[in-house]
Amino acid sequence: MFSGLLGTTIAFGSTPPRPTFFQEESIPLMPPRTRQHNVTAAQWSPNGGALGSPDLTVAGNQVFGENVFSPTVQRHRLPKHVYKALARTLAHGEALDTSLADAVAQAMREWAMEKGATHYTHWFQPLTGSTAEKHDSFYGPSGDGTALAEFSGKELIQGEPDASSFPTGGIRATFEARGYTAWDPTSPAFILENPNGALLCIPTAFTSWTGEALDHKIPLLRSMDALSGAAMRALGELGVDDAARVFTTTGCEQEYFLIDEQYYFERPDLVTTGRTLFGAKPPKGHELDDHYFGSIPERILAYMLEVELELAKLGVPIKTRHNEVAPNQFEVAPIFENSNVGSDHQMLTMQILLNTARRYGLVCLLHEKPFAGVNGSGKHNNWSMGTDTGLNLLEPGDTPAENLQFLFFCTAVIKAVNEHQQLLRASIASAGQDHRLGANEAPPAIISIFLGAELEKVFTAIEKGKTQASKPGSFLGLGTPVLPPLPLHGGDRNRTSPFAFTGNKFEFRALGSNQSPAFPNTVLNTIVAESVDEMTDKLKAALKRSGTTLEKAVTSVVKDAWTANKQVVFDGDGYSEEWHAEAEKRGLANLRTTPDALPWLVEKSTLAAFKKYNVLSKRELEARYEVFTEQYAVNLNIEAETEASIARTMVLPAAMRYLNELRASGLEELLEEIEPLLKELHYALVKLEDANLPENQPDSSPQKWAVYMRDTVIAAMDDVRDVSDRLEKLVADDLWPLPKYQEMLFIK
Repeated sequence: MFSGLLGTTIAFGSTPPRPTFFQEESIPLMPPRTRQHNVTAAQWSPNGGALGSPDLTVAGNQVFGENVFSPTVQRHRLPKHVYKALARTLAHGEALDTSLADAVAQAMREWAMEKGATHYTHWFQPLTGSTAEKHDSFYGPSGDGTALAEFSGKELIQGEPDASSFPTGGIRATFEARGYTAWDPTSPAFILENPNGALLCIPTAFTSWTGEALDHKIPLLRSMDALSGAAMRALGELGVDDAARVFTTTGCEQEYFLIDEQYYFERPDLVTTGRTLFGAKPPKGHELDDHYFGSIPERILAYMLEVELELAKLGVPIKTRHNEVAPNQFEVAPIFENSNVGSDHQMLTMQILLNTARRYGLVCLLHEKPFAGVNGSGKHNNWSMGTDTGLNLLEPGDTPAENLQFLFFCTAVIKAVNEHQQLLRASIASAGQDHRLGANEAPPAIISIFLGAELEKVFTAIEKGKTQASKPGSFLGLGTPVLPPLPLHGGDRNRTSPFAFTGNKFEFRALGSNQSPAFPNTVLNTIVAESVDEMTDKLKAALKRSGTTLEKAVTSVVKDAWTANKQVVFDGDGYSEEWHAEAEKRGLANLRTTPDALPWLVEKSTLAAFKKYNVLSKRELEARYEVFTEQYAVNLNIEAETEASIARTMVLPAAMRYLNELRASGLEELLEEIEPLLKELHYALVKLEDANLPENQPDSSPQKWAVYMRDTVIAAMDDVRDVSDRLEKLVADDLWPLPKYQEMLFIK
């Protein structure tokens, strides 16, 4: 049977009823449910605050950093000696005298309350991968029926959340609850606004009662100190003596999807897991490349403007926005900053993206792979090193072949990435990442470096003992005097490379869109510190030899390091099968899944490097390995249970209703399409439910559990999805219970 144009039901072989407009009582038209929702989702009202935002071209309307307890605010509100002490902490990473904390706390409280804040929180980053906060009021009873606002230096410096309720990998037992948050003065406090008030957020570290790091900030700060020490030692040998400290910098290009919230709340899989566990490929995806850098739809642009306004108030230096390659996928990117502040700002960026979307009837998806068969989302981590005097150590200049400092530090990065390629892969591993990496849409799971043709020639010449003069800058003529000549870069870009040199920095492109960049940057800082130290030792030894100039010594050290590690450099197509075969010949690791990669967190080479620089102890690394492995298995367990529930209570009943309609129609050919698929779905569903039973899963170790989930449960989930997606293309549209890709991805 089928629905007639006017809503009447017609069975094949029967006499059709008279049209409804001849009947005395008209039956209201009821188009398919999904079509009604499409119309609703396509409508929106300009209700965002950004549409009434101030004109930023007017000097008095500048909002950048207005909600940050910045150096400018500190200078106006703190006593001079307190401000100078705090400024030294921010500039040089020095310890702050705790005796000054009361003055800082008072000024911070007064400033925050003027902004409407009634509460404060120690804002920290536990091993959940997100941020955490516990709000405390400034106000306390005074004893006379009133309340006074107070905030002491002790409250600023230290807080005490429950450590046992966060992932600790065994560092804190359930009955051992004590943990501490410690103020990080190098990352400025900020105000989060709410329609009903405001909150003072104080960036803090999170540590156990026994002193182990329970967060991502502590090891990141330790790794920055380690690299600074190693780099300063190297600069001393290279003749640079005007710097006091080296900072690592990062800037993350954040990709994300936006869908109408109507669809989001009709998809239990999106609500529970962040990705669609069902969904047939739509007739159109991104094969026309028409979405990439396309004109930004009005509602999306309004949303972006408000996001950028809120981030500007928080001092996050957003630089670019654009449509990404997949439909309804977008990107926002900041200017790079100090790695610690940049990581904090990246967590804030994700929070603002999520919160602001709801004001536009949208939901922001940060999962690495929310839609199967469609490009996933990453977070490209642009990383570099620079001195407190403003010198970028990875700036090649106009003549990189003659820039000894650049050659030394660039080679140190190449050496670090090659020697610790597996650890870098482990630093970005997760269940979501396994859907994305190596899928011809993101960097492969094989870690390699792209340098560009010009730099490869320089290093090849050094290896051969030849002089390679740098080419003068040339220009790209465009064939018409109307257009200006463009400077021609020495190397093209390579979007398939997981670790690419992009002018004056390296871009670690393999991070997942919802990941904190702190741990990958911790790893990167630590392994580069080790590499720089080893090369500095060789440079010192070379300089002691009679008659050796600095140029000869650096060239010799660079040559040896390049020759030993050049196999990690690759400028071709990282997606090709030929590269996979070539990488294996070169001895490069191809850790395809998270259970393959995570054990490298506790390998001997990792333990040795992190112990040497006091970044993470053996116990802290083992804890992270256990936490990340368990998170992988738990996430898959949640996905499997969600998929089984949707299949049994939504997909299966919808297909059975359609089967009954087909039986009434008498068309055996259509029945023969559906009945076998229903049986196949039920068989796959029972198999999935059985595989996901706790008694059928190993409990001897997180690693064995993770491997079981990867090899058994994911395969069972794939079977259920495969049948369901085939049914989606056959079952009547008005019976199908889930919004489809062609709706979610194209209605903006």
